[in-house]
Amino acid sequence: MFSNASNFVKGVDNVFLVIIGICLFFLVLITGIMVLFLIRYNKKRHAQPVQVQDNPRLEITWTVIPVLLVLFMFYIGWKQFLPMRDSPANAMRVKVVAQMWAWSFEYPGRKVADTLVLPINKPVHLGLHSRDVIHGFYIPSFRVKEDAVPGQNNYTWFIPGELGDYDIFCSLYCGVSHAYMHAIVRIVDEQAFGKWLAALPAKKMDNDNLGFKVLEKNGCLGCHSLDGKKLVGPSFKGLYGSMVEVVTNGANRKIAADSLYVSTAILDPDKDLVSGFPPGVMKSYKGLVKDAEVGQIIEYLETLK
Repeated sequence: MFSNASNFVKGVDNVFLVIIGICLFFLVLITGIMVLFLIRYNKKRHAQPVQVQDNPRLEITWTVIPVLLVLFMFYIGWKQFLPMRDSPANAMRVKVVAQMWAWSFEYPGRKVADTLVLPINKPVHLGLHSRDVIHGFYIPSFRVKEDAVPGQNNYTWFIPGELGDYDIFCSLYCGVSHAYMHAIVRIVDEQAFGKWLAALPAKKMDNDNLGFKVLEKNGCLGCHSLDGKKLVGPSFKGLYGSMVEVVTNGANRKIAADSLYVSTAILDPDKDLVSGFPPGVMKSYKGLVKDAEVGQIIEYLETLK
């Protein structure tokens, strides 16, 4: 029995069932013919091999039939795919932002959550964006998967049909913590959704800061948190002006996290590597970040006490 988790479940499952059925049919047929030939044309019955002449009709048949089957499988897949790219004009719009290694969901009014909460039986249009590398937005229960590509605007849509929590995964390998890039889509009734959205606080105005915009544009916030949490790299919170233990040319030392340190960390990240973090993870942004942008980053880091 098909699930009603989304409006695409039945169609996608039907396509897979048809394709799997065709594959199983030919698996049994071809395996059976192979076994039959092994029995019928073994060496005991045919000690002297006989040259078998070509058969144009047979060759045409086993060429045309597979071509028609492949075209048929393409057609039913394409027919199911088209509605998945036809988002309704009245769909509720939510911005999905992917970064290493988390999902965030932005609702109208600058309201941001780490859980995708949606009302049941209402179409939703999800705009997909990436701050760093390609991520695959994948909800298996909804039969929905689309890529979030840096510098490009992509989307997906669906109509949730069952209450409950469903897993969101990244379907593309995006780095060392790819397996932990997980979120939840929670389907609730319309009244509960309205209350949840009203209580959701608006996003802080950090995104109006020029230094923040430079960090966000270059994917820095995927590896460095702003709240003190340790990610792939050290947190930016309280970094500027503090004493940092680093490894320089194989020796441990403590240096001040001043403007020179920040600039060096951006342009030559392995020169003064923070202790406890492996080398070679962060690339150099030399030529990618301008001097003026480095200055904007430093000004922003000074505010993160």
